[in-house]
Amino acid sequence: MTTRSTRRPPKPKRASALAPAKAETAGADSAPQEELSETGWRVASLSILVVAVFLRLYHLQLVPLHHDEGVNGNFLVRLVREGFYHYDPANYHGPTLYYFSAIIPWILRILFGPTAANTYGLNTITIRLIPALFGVATIYLVLLLRRQLGSIATLSAAALLAISPGAVYLSRYFIHETLFGFFTVGLVVAGLNYFKDGPLIYLLLASISAALLFATKETAIISVGVLFIASGLTVYYRRLRQRPQSSRSARQELQQAFVAFLRRAGGTRSLALWGASAILVFVAVTVLFYSSFFTNFPQGIYDAFKTFQFWRKTGSEAHVHPYYTYLKWLLNQESPLLFFASLGAAYLVNRPRNSLALFSALWGFGLLAAYSLISYKTPWLTLNFLPPLALVAGYSLQRIYQVFRGDLRFLGLIAFVTLSVNLYQTIDLNFFKYDNDDEYYVYVYAHTRRETLKLVEEIGAQAQRSPEGMSIGITIVSPDYWPLPWYLRDYQHVGYHGRMVDSKEELIIASESQKAEMEAQFGGRYQQIMSGFNPAGSYPLRPGVSLLLYARRDQDATP
Repeated sequence: MTTRSTRRPPKPKRASALAPAKAETAGADSAPQEELSETGWRVASLSILVVAVFLRLYHLQLVPLHHDEGVNGNFLVRLVREGFYHYDPANYHGPTLYYFSAIIPWILRILFGPTAANTYGLNTITIRLIPALFGVATIYLVLLLRRQLGSIATLSAAALLAISPGAVYLSRYFIHETLFGFFTVGLVVAGLNYFKDGPLIYLLLASISAALLFATKETAIISVGVLFIASGLTVYYRRLRQRPQSSRSARQELQQAFVAFLRRAGGTRSLALWGASAILVFVAVTVLFYSSFFTNFPQGIYDAFKTFQFWRKTGSEAHVHPYYTYLKWLLNQESPLLFFASLGAAYLVNRPRNSLALFSALWGFGLLAAYSLISYKTPWLTLNFLPPLALVAGYSLQRIYQVFRGDLRFLGLIAFVTLSVNLYQTIDLNFFKYDNDDEYYVYVYAHTRRETLKLVEEIGAQAQRSPEGMSIGITIVSPDYWPLPWYLRDYQHVGYHGRMVDSKEELIIASESQKAEMEAQFGGRYQQIMSGFNPAGSYPLRPGVSLLLYARRDQDATP
C-alpha cells in the first residue's frame, strides 16, 4: 500500500541574467540544454575578465600619448587645476571623458591636497585607467546577455572582445571611443531587459545610457539611428520568415507579449509616467554635462546642437578614405571576429530564430555600412562595430557547437586557433609594434613615436642641470608639438608658438624642417642636443614629423 506524500514540492529557483534556467537558454533554434555548469560558467567568465583586465592595465604608460590624447589631457589638466571646462563644438567631442577622468584627481585632492592630485592623479596611468575600466565593463555587459544568447555564444563573444587587438589598443587610449562603446552596449542591455521581463528601472537605466552616449560623442545620432532600424528590422524579418500556417500564432504571441508588457508596466497610465520620467532623466543628464554642471548654461546646450553643423563639414573633408576602408582594416586586424560574424549573419538570414543574434548582426553590419558611407574614416571608429560583431561571432560558434552535437573538443580546437591568432595580434600590436606605421597595423594611425619619450627625458635632464629647475624656460616653435603639452604640464614657463619667434629661453624645440631657420636666426647662441637616433640628431614625433632640441650655450648642456 502506498501513501501520498504531504510534503510540498520545493519552489523552483528564479533564474537571473547571469544564471538562466535550462529552458531559457539563448532562445536558440532548438532550445538547447545549458552547455556549462554554473561553476564552469563562473570560472570561464572570471577568467575572461582577468585576461581583459591584464591586457588593458599592464604597463599603461608604455605607449606615448597620441596627438588626440594630448589634446584631451590638456582639457583634463585645466578642469582639475582650474575647475574650468566648456564644451567646444568646433573641434572636440563631448564632456563625459573629462568629468569621469577628473574623479581620481578630485578624490586625491580631497584626501591629500592639490599636490597629490597633480602628481598622482594627473599622470598617464590614471587618465588611461578610466577608458581601460570602461573597456572591461563593456565585456561584463556582454556576459549579462547569457540568458538571451546562450552560454557558449556569450563566453565566445566576451573572449573575442577581451583579446580583440583593436578593443585592447583603444581601451589603452585616453579618447572617447571606449566610453562610447560602453554606453552603447549599456543602452542595448538595459533596453533588452526592459522590454523582455525586467523591472521598469531598466527604462531609466536605458535613458541614462542614451544621455551619456550623446554626452560622449556627436556620432551618437548614428549609433542610435542604427539601433532603432535594427530593432524594427529584427521584428519585421522574423515575422516575414514565419511559415504561413504559423502567422496567426505569431500575431497572437506578439499581442500576448504586448499585453504582458503593459501588465508589468502597470497599465497605460503608468507606462506614460515612466516614459515621461525617462525623457526627463535623458534631458537632465545631457544638460548637466553639456552645461558643465550649469557653469556654462545655456551656451553649452546651444553648442551641443551647433556641433552637427561643424561635423557635417568635417565628415566630408578630414580623414577621407575609400568606402571599403573599414572592411579592409577589419580584415587586417580582426579577421577571426569578422569571419565568424559573417558566418553567423549568413546563417541568421536563413534561420532568424534568435532575436538578439539577428539584432546584433543588423546592428554591427548596419554600423559598418553607415560609417562606410561617410568619407571621414579613422581606425578608432571601428570600436563601434566590435561589440555587436563579437555577439554574432559568438552565436556562430555556438551554432557550430550544436551542429557537431555538443562536441567540445571540436569547438575547443576552433576556439584555440581563433583566440591564439587574436591574442598574438593583440600582444604584437599593444606591447611591441604600438608605434609601427606599417599599413598592416591599422590602429597605429599617425601615432606618436616612442622616441618622443626620450625627448621628454632629455628635457627633464636639462631642467635638473638648470638652477631654474621646473621653471626652466622652453620655447616651442615647431608647428607640430602635440602631445608635448601633456608631458610638459608641470613646467611653469613653456611657450607654444607654432612658428619661428625670437627667444632667450634656455630651451627651444623646433621642427627638423626649421633647422636652417634656427641656424640663421640664433646663430651660435644655441647648440643642438643630439638625440643619437639618426645623423640629424632629431627626435621622431610621428610619421613625417621630427623635432630638434636646442639649449642656450650659457647652459650647462652637453650635446
